[in-house]
Amino acid sequence: MQKRTNMKHLVAIFSFLFLSLTAFSQAPDYQDLIILYADGTFDSYKKLVKEAEKYTLKDDSKKDVPPYFWLAKGLYKIHNSGTDDESFKNAYKDAIKYLGKGMEYDSKYNEGAYTAEEDEFVKLFQMSLFETINNEIASGGFKRAFGWVLKYSKVSNNNCGTNYLMGACKYEDNDKTTARDYWNTADKELATIESLENWSEADKNMLKFGVLYSAAALKKTRQEDKAKVLVGKIAQWFEEDPDWSEQYDEIVNKAGK
Repeated sequence: MQKRTNMKHLVAIFSFLFLSLTAFSQAPDYQDLIILYADGTFDSYKKLVKEAEKYTLKDDSKKDVPPYFWLAKGLYKIHNSGTDDESFKNAYKDAIKYLGKGMEYDSKYNEGAYTAEEDEFVKLFQMSLFETINNEIASGGFKRAFGWVLKYSKVSNNNCGTNYLMGACKYEDNDKTTARDYWNTADKELATIESLENWSEADKNMLKFGVLYSAAALKKTRQEDKAKVLVGKIAQWFEEDPDWSEQYDEIVNKAGK
């Protein structure tokens, strides 16, 4: 009887240890980060950034995807707050870095499942970055724009447009060899695209403007036929765009005049 009781105790102890170890080994649900973001104050975003960053540095969670997204979301909120806090002067660039890392790990380990869950934020962030790029180019800052386009490539899985746009930026910066390399890569990528149905608006804009500015560069080098062929390859996706004709005229037709 005593032996049977001892055995029951041993079974109970081992069961408790097993359950404890199982619970311990499970990935955290990151409710602390979710709550801090939901609080919606500048101080809560600062704390969110601090706590999320800790997860990205711990050995047992540094390859978990959620902390990188929450870190990016917190930094983006801080950037948009207009704070003059020097410790967050690079909040936007840091947000790009962490979102890119999160998307990279998500693609590698989860087949992009978490990125799909955060689709709304990813699209919002991409559009903000596209607008930054477009503003730089509109003011003639192709060299500065190149750096932002390179960063955009870190937060998108559709980089055909970014390669065209980087080629255009390099051309305008008088680096025609590198421009051709980017264009050749983009041409190969474009040949594999059958639809833009699942692309974000920012990704579509990157493709549209990347091709238009690349076509403008070709026209400047008296390669008008190549420019027309290139534009023709994407026209099917943008003919219903009310701004397409105006943008084509503004960027391509006026090139070299």
